[in-house]
Amino acid sequence: MSVDLDRTRPIWRQIAAIIAGRINDGTYPVGSKVPSVVEISTEFEVASSTVQKVMAHLKAEGFVRTEVGLGTFVADRPEEG
Repeated sequence: MSVDLDRTRPIWRQIAAIIAGRINDGTYPVGSKVPSVVEISTEFEVASSTVQKVMAHLKAEGFVRTEVGLGTFVADRPEEG
């Protein structure tokens, strides 16, 4: 699946928004493993360093958590309201 990105805006922010959207809509349910940096970089045709920036941002925003040696998982987020 190819995703068209707007090359006039920061690519990493667009990818972060897409991944966050997938978390919010249940494509990646709470507790599930998020695709790897390599998988995401392949999907969006970007460098792995770009995806690492995306993942750091999502972690800082509370969307994902990492477990050393296991991977990155969707974090349990409090309901917004």
